[in-house]
Amino acid sequence: MSSSPEEKKASQVGPSSHGITYHSDNKGDTNGTNNHPPADHQQQQGHCRQASIPKIMKPGAVAETRILLLENINPVAVKLLTDQGFIVDQLKASLSEDQLIQRLRSFEYSGLGIRSKTKVTEKVIKEAGQKLLVIGCFCIGTNQVDLNAAASAGISVFNSPFSNSRSVAELVIGELVALSRQLTDRSSELHSGVWNKLSKGCWELRGKTLGIVGYGHIGSQLSVLAEAMGMKVIYHDVIPIMPLGSARQMKNLESMLSAADFVTIHVPELPETLNLISSKELKCMKRGSYLINNSRGRVIDIPALIDAMESGHLAGIALDVFPTEPSGNGPYFDAHLNPWTERLLKLPNTILTPHIGGSTEEAQQAIGNEVATAIIRYLTLGSTVSAVNFPEVSLRTALEPGRVRVCHVHHNQRGVLKLINSIVEDYNVEKQFSDSKGDIAYLLADVQVSNVSEGSHSEVSELFKRISSTESNIKTRILY
Repeated sequence: MSSSPEEKKASQVGPSSHGITYHSDNKGDTNGTNNHPPADHQQQQGHCRQASIPKIMKPGAVAETRILLLENINPVAVKLLTDQGFIVDQLKASLSEDQLIQRLRSFEYSGLGIRSKTKVTEKVIKEAGQKLLVIGCFCIGTNQVDLNAAASAGISVFNSPFSNSRSVAELVIGELVALSRQLTDRSSELHSGVWNKLSKGCWELRGKTLGIVGYGHIGSQLSVLAEAMGMKVIYHDVIPIMPLGSARQMKNLESMLSAADFVTIHVPELPETLNLISSKELKCMKRGSYLINNSRGRVIDIPALIDAMESGHLAGIALDVFPTEPSGNGPYFDAHLNPWTERLLKLPNTILTPHIGGSTEEAQQAIGNEVATAIIRYLTLGSTVSAVNFPEVSLRTALEPGRVRVCHVHHNQRGVLKLINSIVEDYNVEKQFSDSKGDIAYLLADVQVSNVSEGSHSEVSELFKRISSTESNIKTRILY
């Protein structure tokens, strides 16, 4: 199979063999010892399935596991992963659905790292191969991943909900100043040689009212910064949230929109937030007010927003996100991408930025550290702390000689724990923790196995076979 140009550019660091223990209830599962399904792969028999012989991976001393990082993820993450002994393949751009499936199947990745542009659909998860164990979203949002499909396949998903919140909040402060003083228009004019000194329609921020839609990690930080500049802050959120400083929560979105001089959006993309701001909501806003969106592109009805600007109802807008965004850098922001692009580009006092809200050195380093650490802890210790689609389960990290850790993802069904306990009753179970989230449950157990410290893994293999052959099994790993 020939490699694409992006594949040829991928950097590969670390050892070249595989070493991770897993089992999946999907067809085509492999035992991690070669690149092809075993010839004697067994079909389901009754209530149990035949499992392949496990490979062993030591917590904290990982080797022989391959991870794919897309979208130019920060070098901090790469260093953390390679320092653990992982093979790390890097690509600067995102991949299409078909390209991603081909890449994941060809190289049997155990981990995938993405940012906001790569779409991990149900099809990707089903066809990627059963070795994939973890997806790291090196950003705030996870709407680019089918979380339910990932959980059903035993794939844990992690993100970084806090690390870039300061960077986004500071960008909004800059946009508030730029919009209120029409800085982009004056700068563009002077770059063209036009001297146009004026004060009409230019305002101080002091004494103005900022309306924040979504008072979470970003919105609350922005609230503090805006008050420090002399602004009054009001906000709307779907749940009651204690305000910081002198901010006030409004009873509904419409009352907040009608009272604000500046409105900024900070909500996730959910079915209930699609076109959250459309013609009706824009008409609620003050004439001559300003709108900023650094959240998700489909939260605002862009054609309705353009109408509000062309009619003079709004005095300025700043958009960092769009319904459809290019997959890589280049001259791709045009009418082929979004049909209203030409109208948007002609608007006055309009700041357009290429989804750079979290694009600071500090934020990307913090995100790289947080998500890479979560991936490492999951692959090496089985910890799902901070996972977005799994129950949060963790055990103390220290393992004594002769102990193994069972990591068992299973369907949340009655009688599973009783069955698993009957399997491990012949062993000394030192620690055990189980929890569930929806239809998925996750069990960690540290078990004393007599001969593992002497290098014989027959008892471990037998334990692995028995647990992974249960009817409720999704994925099982053994760590030691």
